[in-house]
Amino acid sequence: MKNSPAKNPFDIFVIGARKGFTVATQNLLPNVLMAYTIAHILNLLGVMQLIGKVFGPAMAIFGLPGEAITVLLTSWLSASAGTGIAVSLLANDTINGTHATILIPAIFLMGSQLQYMGRLLGVADVPKKYWPLLMVTSILNAVISMFIMRFFV
Repeated sequence: MKNSPAKNPFDIFVIGARKGFTVATQNLLPNVLMAYTIAHILNLLGVMQLIGKVFGPAMAIFGLPGEAITVLLTSWLSASAGTGIAVSLLANDTINGTHATILIPAIFLMGSQLQYMGRLLGVADVPKKYWPLLMVTSILNAVISMFIMRFFV
């Protein structure tokens, strides 16, 4: 492709599609596969069942099994990894479609905070004293979304 700017909508579409494919294959897919694999390993080792018992009472508030906490924790690190864990739990019948529907808004409301902390807040010169407030706000938004979704599904 030439270095000159795109001249028509088709060229713009093709450039965007190539960039999107690169992001999907280079960034998202590895995170999802890694999370899916980790969830499977945790399940095989019995750790997922232990997590389910420990966090079951807290997650029951949202109408979720205890294992769903793994989706939220990994989502905080990476939204695509949280999605991978959710898919793994869905494939293992640990969560169902209703549970996934409750979790999806939370994944994206607090997703990838750890990654974005340095990438966005640092680059935007947001004073570090505000970072905890911004992180807590996203987590509270995720909690509120799970309450709302629980009553709508």
